[in-house]
Amino acid sequence: MADITHTPAMTLLDRLDREAVASAAPSQGELMRELGIKGRPGWTSRLPPSLAAFVTNPKGMIGVVVLLGLILFSLLGPLFSEYNPQRRAGKPHVAPGYEHVMGTTRMGKDVYTQLAYGGRMSLAVGFGAGLAAALIGLAVGISAGYFGGRIDDVLTFLVNVVLVLPGLPLIIVIASLVESAGPLVIGTVLALTGWGWSARTIRTQTMSLRTREFILSAELMGERKWRIILKEIFPNMLSFFMGGLVLGTISAILAEAALSFIGLGDPNAVTWGTMLYWAQNNMALQLGAWWEIWPPAIAIMLTGAALVMINFAVDEITNPQLKASRKIGRIRRFLARRGRSADVF
Repeated sequence: MADITHTPAMTLLDRLDREAVASAAPSQGELMRELGIKGRPGWTSRLPPSLAAFVTNPKGMIGVVVLLGLILFSLLGPLFSEYNPQRRAGKPHVAPGYEHVMGTTRMGKDVYTQLAYGGRMSLAVGFGAGLAAALIGLAVGISAGYFGGRIDDVLTFLVNVVLVLPGLPLIIVIASLVESAGPLVIGTVLALTGWGWSARTIRTQTMSLRTREFILSAELMGERKWRIILKEIFPNMLSFFMGGLVLGTISAILAEAALSFIGLGDPNAVTWGTMLYWAQNNMALQLGAWWEIWPPAIAIMLTGAALVMINFAVDEITNPQLKASRKIGRIRRFLARRGRSADVF
């Protein structure tokens, strides 16, 4: 250390302050632990940034694992059962055991077999209606927002009409006309009436993108409109499309289960909703046959929870404001623990 007797006072204080800060400065690993930042696995570097962010998101991966488990159970579950979901397989209200893993209904039908076959129909209706509604909303919203003019007027009027059409009451009317609305009818009505909000949101975002520099540059270069829509606009609408798909799927699954539960669906179809309908009619709850009620109810709850967690993960990845607010909160807590002011945020 240099002779401090010949060192100016300010220079000495600066050096001592720097040395004290350097000695107290935490390492990069300590900073990452205090800020709650986890290092990404090396294999994610080969993935696209958005996919890598989703793979390392705990909520998204839990939702994907649960949803894939339900899908695999619905597809492969019947292979491990020798019973027909529509026919008697044993005595009425047999408790879960070795012969019947999830017990039997009051009609003697195997609950495990019905749960697996019902998952096929319920998930098919949900994903089919959600995907159809999301695609219609994407096409209508981009077309209205990008082309504008007469096309925008016509499509906006159509969107407003769809928004005032109530899906569930419409299904109730149809069910009263055809005696019972099957899963296909329910899914079709929900798809045709569930794309309005998605289309309106995408139209607004497309109108803001239409005047951006990269869109104007593509138009000046003579790019075709369909190519501009696919290459420039659609990637920016992917988060809205995924949000519409997830929410539409949740709504369709819950609507099908609710309509079947109250008796407006086809009672001869095997879905999670019709399982609850027959459990109610057979007074399973009053008779203590909980195994007839809980399996379809838990399956519906797990499906909804998994889709909601996937939607949360997509929001966290695609919403810059949400990501920034979470990071600022971590920095505030980090500075507060060290006695520093966080007023700059």
